[in-house]
Amino acid sequence: MGPLQGIKVVELAGLAPVPFGAMLLADMGAEVVRIDRKSGSAAPVTLDPASNVFNRSRRSIAMDLKSPDAVETVLRLVEKADIFLEGYRPGVTERMGLGPDTCLARNPRLVYGRMTGWGQTGPMAQRAGHDINYIALSGALHLIGRKGERPVPPLNLVGDMGGGGLFLAFGVLCALIEARQSGKGQVVDTAMIDGAALQLAGILAVRAMGRWSDERGTNMVDTGAPFYEVYETSDGKYIAVGAIEPQFFAALSKGAQLDPEIFGPQMDETRWPKMKEELAAIFKTKTRSEWDAIFEGTDACVTPVLSLEEAADHPHNASRGLYAKTPVLQPMPGPRFSRTPGQISSPPSRLGEHTREALKDWGISDSEIDRLQSVGAIGADKGTN
Repeated sequence: MGPLQGIKVVELAGLAPVPFGAMLLADMGAEVVRIDRKSGSAAPVTLDPASNVFNRSRRSIAMDLKSPDAVETVLRLVEKADIFLEGYRPGVTERMGLGPDTCLARNPRLVYGRMTGWGQTGPMAQRAGHDINYIALSGALHLIGRKGERPVPPLNLVGDMGGGGLFLAFGVLCALIEARQSGKGQVVDTAMIDGAALQLAGILAVRAMGRWSDERGTNMVDTGAPFYEVYETSDGKYIAVGAIEPQFFAALSKGAQLDPEIFGPQMDETRWPKMKEELAAIFKTKTRSEWDAIFEGTDACVTPVLSLEEAADHPHNASRGLYAKTPVLQPMPGPRFSRTPGQISSPPSRLGEHTREALKDWGISDSEIDRLQSVGAIGADKGTN
């Protein structure tokens, strides 16, 4: 199942962006084999393998990539792969013997996807960083927050996920389409700072029109406008308002019984502070459920702010199967395809769980697997490493 059925991917295990991108490909039917360290993950937080949904839908091989035998084994997998994914600092895979020149020499049609924070080139290419640093330097973090307050990191969504894993998956699939036409592979330099900057295209367009201030919290979609804001309700919960267009603002005004003397005209920015103050007081008069009922079935663009558990159980999300709860709460694959839907093909894999099984399926003989295990190049048999 899935539109990527038949695509073979080798993934060097890493943090956040690469496993997210690999998960997206695997959910869509690609056969992804993940090369894990025999010694375990280098992640700062140890995750329960059964709960780490990043590792779903694909198999794990445990290897010691300091071993020449292990490196040669990876190159044998590369010979049969369509895509190779790695997320190390520039030059690391070259020193490992798994750089793009080596891999492309073994498989000229290979798409070699590289994921870094700063990119393969530039004065900061070798520096460490995390999502917060990449979106800070791209300019994105400066824009997120309320007026007069410090910037607020939007979890690690803008850099790691949107500008990282999604960007990586998009890039390697673009290159794969081209490789199918030209017969030639190539290197895809995917950087989270690039991905974060690309997501600013719409904001930069509005800014170029003179309709965006660099002072955060003063613009239409950064909590500057009263009709694009989060308000607390009487039960200590929250409601989200996104009534930008006039017809949606009219529906908001009707449902909340807004005073036209205060709330019109909508786009008079001099009125916004007073309007926000009044809306905050109005939303504090009812519970979140009461407001949800008032705006049910309207186009006021008013929705409850739900916890993750609440989101999974919401009637709309439940009807679309947005989340699964087995073995743990996790998002279902997307986007949705009419003929070849994606699926969670297997639960999160344990480190090295499929070492022998996956290597055999990729053409490595039992005797060679036994030899690799005897010299410590790969992990022990399934279920014992």
